[in-house]
Amino acid sequence: MKAIVKILFCATLLVACNNENPTSKIINPNKDISIMPYPETKKTEIIDNYFGTQVIDPYRWLENDMAEDTKAWVIQQNEVTENYLSQIPYRNSIKNRLEKLWNYEKYSAPFKEGDYIYFYKNNGLQNQYVLYRQKEGGDAEVFLDPNKFSDDGTTSLAGISFSKDGSLAAYQISEGGSDWRKAIVLNAIENKIVGDTLVDLKFTGLAWKGNEGFYYSSYDKPKEGSTLSGLTQYHKLYFHKLGTPQSEDKLVFGGDKTKRRYIDATLTEDEHFLIITAANTTSGNELYIQDLSKPGSPIINIINNFEQEYDILDNQGETLFIYTNLNAPNYRVVSTSIDRLAIENWKDIIPETENVLNVSIGGGKIFANYLKDATSFVQQYDYSGKLERNIELPSVGTASGFSAKEDETELYYSFTSYIYPPTILKYNINNGGSSEYKKAAVDFDPLLYESKQVFYESKDGTKIPMIITYKKDIELDGNNPTLLYGYGGFNVNLTPTFSTSNIILLQQGGIYAVANLRGGGEYGEKWHIAGTKMQKQNVFDDFIAAGEYLIENKYTSSEKLAIAGGSNGGLLVGAVMTQRPELFKVALPAVGVLDMLRYNKFTAGAGWSFDYGIAEDSKEMFEYLIKYSPYHAIKQGVSYPATLITTADHDDRVVPAHSFKFAARLQEYHQGNNPVLIRIETNAGHGAGKPTDKIIEEAADKWAFMFQNLGIRYTD
Repeated sequence: MKAIVKILFCATLLVACNNENPTSKIINPNKDISIMPYPETKKTEIIDNYFGTQVIDPYRWLENDMAEDTKAWVIQQNEVTENYLSQIPYRNSIKNRLEKLWNYEKYSAPFKEGDYIYFYKNNGLQNQYVLYRQKEGGDAEVFLDPNKFSDDGTTSLAGISFSKDGSLAAYQISEGGSDWRKAIVLNAIENKIVGDTLVDLKFTGLAWKGNEGFYYSSYDKPKEGSTLSGLTQYHKLYFHKLGTPQSEDKLVFGGDKTKRRYIDATLTEDEHFLIITAANTTSGNELYIQDLSKPGSPIINIINNFEQEYDILDNQGETLFIYTNLNAPNYRVVSTSIDRLAIENWKDIIPETENVLNVSIGGGKIFANYLKDATSFVQQYDYSGKLERNIELPSVGTASGFSAKEDETELYYSFTSYIYPPTILKYNINNGGSSEYKKAAVDFDPLLYESKQVFYESKDGTKIPMIITYKKDIELDGNNPTLLYGYGGFNVNLTPTFSTSNIILLQQGGIYAVANLRGGGEYGEKWHIAGTKMQKQNVFDDFIAAGEYLIENKYTSSEKLAIAGGSNGGLLVGAVMTQRPELFKVALPAVGVLDMLRYNKFTAGAGWSFDYGIAEDSKEMFEYLIKYSPYHAIKQGVSYPATLITTADHDDRVVPAHSFKFAARLQEYHQGNNPVLIRIETNAGHGAGKPTDKIIEEAADKWAFMFQNLGIRYTD
């Protein structure tokens, strides 16, 4: 369920750097750079009435992403942005540096399917990772190469699922970064396509039932608006039987009979039970189960409300193991039997603790991956709840993985931090030993850097953790270029992650700071709830307080402070830059949710209402939303930070209209010399599957824009 409900999260690629360069600072930005006149954006008289309050929305026409005037506006805005960026003298140097940093072999953790071990590999600058396989002791061979899916690398492999015996596989592809998917079935042994290609899948896994077929979820295509921006309402769970056309697929759950916005299906490893989770928002879900060993058995509802989260991890015969935050905001694992499903029969296997629990299973064991102040602490349990050992990690950072089939004795996990290059380790389930399997082949010395955690007070006195990373020899004189990053929503955890882009900053004597704001999941559901609906301002206050802490403690100053965030983090940046424009010099809102009165009108946006609330629901909610909604909070005559808004024309999660309208109003109202630009990527989406060349180009543009407006001259 978590893969479906946390649909706003934008991940950062894990990469690295080599040569260490001296800091070079200048007091003022290069004065030779000019800004072309902003395009004249037409305004229309569109007025909405919310509980007696009239709200003017003059840029509503930009919501029509397929209209010719919108397309023309996009071209004009990109011309202005490209003209400005092309004048930055070191823009190409940054891009060239990033290409060199990226150009090393990268691997995923391997996984076993049938007689083969599969893994993903990128030779360096390939646009998409290639899926390889090999038999034990044999040579690796290419299984799927997404770089051949399209000429420009914009069609990506969006997931693959194997039948239990490994003889069949179904993989999903995404075109242009869209969330809409196609599914293609393979005879995995011969690596040949079998059957028809399934189309119009969205927010789904593929769950095989033997070799008969698989379950998948999707929506009907929007009846209003474009395919990319139209509202998608009710998810449907289907079963596709191999050898039959998709038009004959059986509706299993959802649709008009059970109207749910998100539906996900999995099978227990023994394929005894079908597990269905259903939800209407991104928090809390119903839970259903069907006994597949008994033909014609009904789908049984275990949980009939959306108040908490539930996920069946595994079974042993008739005993089920459930991961939940019911009566446990930090989560726990319980067990019960198929004939005693009522909550009062649930028994704690791994009780709730003071730290947030995430779990995975492998080799007949349960791996408890705890968050201790946003860093990993992992323990191994047996299915009776007996603690077998604490797992020794390489350092303080983020560990992920710890999954395997029940009969396996080894598994693989990855470890990283802001200064620890991503490393894959092989773990022996029986004796608890870890050994290095693959380490990032980069020329980077973590000993030159420091990454430390601090706690600061937010506006209401709440203690907020933040990790600050920088070169050990820099002087904390209040003059260091600093990027402050945040998210703060949807129960998402920001944990330490190694990143090429961050190293570009660190090499210039800069500072990278990540604040773990309320609204995230770092301290469980209470922490999440404290940043939702009419407590959303807490998130913005936490981020503002992080900036103030960095300034007060001489890490940086307002003139050297930039802020960044994507998706829900784009909302964060848009909100704080309109509330405290004088506190930040540069703002980088990416694929942001920026119109809080209309976010629920597009694609899956209505599902975000648990975190945001909906303006039409009450006058109180409307008045709260419009107060911080970035698009509506822009004031005429105010000097805002230098702003580079980024979005993509195929983003069908947070539609680009948010960024279009925000850019148009900001350009109209902003008073001052700071540039206000929007960079609109073509044939790209919300971020997943973006080809390497586009990632590098966008990163280079962001750093060039930031350095230019912080008055920092980049040096190789």
